[in-house]
Amino acid sequence: MTYVVVARYRTEAGKENTVLPLLDTMAAASREEPGNLAYRVHQGVEDPQAIVLYEEYASEADFTAHCATPHFQEIVLGKVVPLLESRDVLRCAPRAQVQS
Repeated sequence: MTYVVVARYRTEAGKENTVLPLLDTMAAASREEPGNLAYRVHQGVEDPQAIVLYEEYASEADFTAHCATPHFQEIVLGKVVPLLESRDVLRCAPRAQVQS
């Protein structure tokens, strides 16, 4: 069963050009983690201050381990979060398939 995290960020005005390179570094490091299946950074087309992260892990435990990594602590919590107006994190598990 995979575990998906969708994080919606809104940067402070003009900070997206600082946040995006940090998230690119974060994505590269995260993709090397055991259990990471995907890590994609998206930027709003009409609203460049809007950033969405799509992360997929083999399990919830893999995501928990991701949050404990030095790169998460240093980059996301230490550098990115202070530059945000808002941060929402949605954790998702797949729905059971319905037989018809």
